Parts: sequence; C-alpha cells; structure tokens
Amino acid sequence: MTTTTPRPVADPARRLLRHTLATLAYRVGKAVRDAPDSFASFSTGEKGRTPAHILAHMGDLFDWALSIARGRQAWHDSAPLPWPKEVERFFKTLQAFDDYLASSEPLDASAEKLFQGPIADALTHTGQIAILRRMAGCPIRGENYFRAEIAAGRVGANQAAPAREF
Repeated sequence: MTTTTPRPVADPARRLLRHTLATLAYRVGKAVRDAPDSFASFSTGEKGRTPAHILAHMGDLFDWALSIARGRQAWHDSAPLPWPKEVERFFKTLQAFDDYLASSEPLDASAEKLFQGPIADALTHTGQIAILRRMAGCPIRGENYFRAEIAAGRVGANQAAPAREF
C-alpha cells in the first residue's frame, strides 16, 4: 500500500494568511528577543496587562484560530508561564496554526474571518509589546520591515537578521 502526503492547497487567501503569520513571527521575535527577565512582569501601573499576560493571550488566540479552522471552536484563558516558556508556547501555537494552513485540510471559517479575528488581534498585541519594551527602558530598534526577509512557513523564534535597522 502506497501512502501519499496531502499536497498543500494553492489557495491565495491561505498563502496570504501564512505570509501574515510569518510577518507576525518576525515582529514578535524582534519584540521579545533579548528582553530582560524583568520585562515579563513590567506594569504601567494602570489596568493594562503585563507583557507575559499579553503573550499568553496571543498564544490563546492562535489556539483559538486553529480550533476555528478545524470547526471545533474553543477558547481558553491561559495563565502566563515563565517568560522563556511563554515565548516558546507562543511560537508553538503559531506553528501549529501555520501547519494547518499549509495542509490541504479544509478551513471551517473563511480566511477573511480568521484574519479579522485572531490574527488582527495578535498584530495589535505585538505593537503593545513593542511599546511596553520602550516604556520599560529596553526599546527595540526601528526597522524597515519592507526589506525584512520574511517567508511563509518561517514562524518560529529563529528569524532572519534585520536587513536595515535605525
């Protein structure tokens, strides 16, 4: 008996979602890379979330996105893990969702709905983490993201070096 691996779907909407996830991985990677240990619990003193809570929420968003795509929508509020574990968890959830998008498995929701819900929310939270880095006194450098080496499927913590920072 011969087995075949399902071929990835060449759907342009799925390709765009995968590129968006790779862009998100690049930007989150930059925002969390080399953050001091104290950053995870940084608080503005207001009612906002700490970076650890934001990143835990982002991991929950991609668990949710995957559950939506599979047709078994489920939401969970996760307590933040220690920072290095939370960073690892985030990239694992992103990878699992990207793997599903790369497969030939059907999407139970439209690409547009997946974008407007969990993905767009995660983009917002990525900016929040970057702003909190500056407020915590450990800013990340600006970058020309148009020049960044971003490729669909590269959604882990190991990203290309910045092409042009300022």
